[in-house]
Formats: sequence, C-alpha cells, structure tokens
Amino acid sequence: MNKGLTTEAAEAAVRHARFGSLPERIRLEDMTTEVEAAPSGGVKALSYDPEGSWKYYSCLALDLGL
Repeated sequence: MNKGLTTEAAEAAVRHARFGSLPERIRLEDMTTEVEAAPSGGVKALSYDPEGSWKYYSCLALDLGL
C-alpha cells in the first residue's frame, strides 16, 4: 500500500510540474496592431460600379451547386 501512495505522489508531482501553472498573460497592446486606413477607402465604398457588382454577389444555392 505504501508503494501505491509513492506512485500517486510521484504522478502528482509530474502533473504539477507539467500543468501546475498558467501561461503568462498577453497584454492587449501585444495582440493588436494599428494600421492607418487608406485615404481613398471612403470614396470607393460610396461609389457604385454596376459592372463590378457581380463579384460580390453571394447565393447559397449557387455556392452549393444547386
């Protein structure tokens, strides 16, 4: 019975060494990147191009090949 207790203690020590602590926290500043927007982005978004509008058409039936 004593042998069983030492194996459990050894397994617990290995488990604690491997999973005992949480990883370091990552700061929000390290996860985000600031990128300057293109100055002409608003002009293109407001203009309408009927010949190019087919590129953005989405239909689930067409996507599934029905």
